Amino acid sequence: MRSKNELRETIFRHLDGIVTAPTAYSLAKNGVLDYLLQQQKASLNELVNRFKANDGYLNVALRVLCSQGWLEQQLNNATDTVTYRLTEHGRLAFPLVYLYEDVVKLMQVSGNYHPRKFEKEPYQLWTKVADRYRAGYGLTLSDNLEERSVQEQVLKHIEGLLMGPSIVLLGMNGMFHKYFMESRFSPEEFHENHQDFRNILDLFAHLGWFRKVRDQYEYTDEGIFFAKRGSAYGVTVSYIPTFRHLDDLIFGNPNVLWDKPEGAPELHVDREMNVWGSGGAHATYFNVIDEIIIELFNRPIHEQPKGILDMGCGNGAFLQHMFEVIERQTARGRMLDQYPLFLVGADYNQAALKVTRANLIKADIWAKVIWGDIGRPDLLAEDLRENYNIDLKELLNVRTFLDHNRIWEQPTHRMEGRLSQSTGAFAFRGRRIPNNEVEDNLLGHLKKWTPYVDKFGLLTMELHTIPPALAAANLGKTAATAYDATHGFSDQYIVEVEVFHKVAKEAGLYPEKGAFRRFPDSDLATISINLLKGKNQ
Repeated sequence: MRSKNELRETIFRHLDGIVTAPTAYSLAKNGVLDYLLQQQKASLNELVNRFKANDGYLNVALRVLCSQGWLEQQLNNATDTVTYRLTEHGRLAFPLVYLYEDVVKLMQVSGNYHPRKFEKEPYQLWTKVADRYRAGYGLTLSDNLEERSVQEQVLKHIEGLLMGPSIVLLGMNGMFHKYFMESRFSPEEFHENHQDFRNILDLFAHLGWFRKVRDQYEYTDEGIFFAKRGSAYGVTVSYIPTFRHLDDLIFGNPNVLWDKPEGAPELHVDREMNVWGSGGAHATYFNVIDEIIIELFNRPIHEQPKGILDMGCGNGAFLQHMFEVIERQTARGRMLDQYPLFLVGADYNQAALKVTRANLIKADIWAKVIWGDIGRPDLLAEDLRENYNIDLKELLNVRTFLDHNRIWEQPTHRMEGRLSQSTGAFAFRGRRIPNNEVEDNLLGHLKKWTPYVDKFGLLTMELHTIPPALAAANLGKTAATAYDATHGFSDQYIVEVEVFHKVAKEAGLYPEKGAFRRFPDSDLATISINLLKGKNQ
């Protein structure tokens, strides 16, 4: 068995492939990569004008290739200009982008079928692509180490986009249950179209997940490693609906995913899959939040908040979890009769509120479940005060991976002389948003919350970007490329950890040192946990 670090590298490179293959293929199909091969260097404005592209999404796409080491981003936030220069790896990679055609076409075709089923037509195409992949697309691997590394990178991208959606479907349909892990099984046990399903299992066997024993399959140690981490693919794969529309987003109608009737299902993401992936992938981070919650609710009672507000409560599971942690593991839990814990679940989505309410009632937990907009804490505070006699300032405010997903608003106040340190690529409905403007917007967003979280704090788990050159130097060690692509093309605003902290301080919110964590604990950090409070608290 390969080392765990090597196996993790495979997952990260698969995630790279899920977003890089469709992005690079769209750019190639529309002539951008050939132009860069010829010119070696071009400004974003030059490319936008030449290819009639939407500057925001084109910038996101080009930055994705920077994170893969194929381009170099030259960003000047003072002059608000971006230039892209072809690297040696890019010179080697761009002529290979045509190899993505099959797997990108498969991604497109699969959108016409049921998102939770292994159906015959798409998986017959899947089998053809898998056969070509197994044959290495006829590519002769070079003796030159640099060229060979790029060839292998491209093939691993194809493997990622081929395998990732299948891994998620297997996981969501129960294939990673211990029933299958602990004994041999046959395709007939899992799927009525067992012959096509056998082809899928054969590719997994080719990759070392399964051992084939006559007509039966059994998990290898490597297969068990991947199966236990199958949810790590969920969030990235859930955005495939967005990647099916890259030609439109970059070169056509930037509103293609947003022009829908109010209340209609989201078009840019498979939300059920996203929640499934998030739940599995984020368990590690929730353990850290537990530590913070336990410490806070073990303090003297007059130093404790009266309750918790979970903004973006989803299905209520996190609110339920926090209540159970407090009830079972803290001093406050032993005095709930005397000092009841006021729980509030708030969400913008009415369906989420309905599910949260039902789940908390089922768990016999008393809570207020109300509509709330992360961009309007004033309305939330008014609702709590007038309808429930609860002061928002007396609650601990909690949210997970939400602040970057705020609806874009033009900043009402611009900080004079601001020079953003962010390397990010940001857009709203196709329009590129300057990084200085993103920081001003984040400042305005956080300042809305400062009066309400100054006392007991804002406990937030947040997603971040890292500089593309750093990502390119650490391929196989970070999911940054996937995060940047999925969030960049869907109008979400992830900034570096340092930038987030800088702007929070401008808003009068400071990370409590004992509560701050970053994952991984290095310059590659793409996730942070912060308890942001007023300076004097």
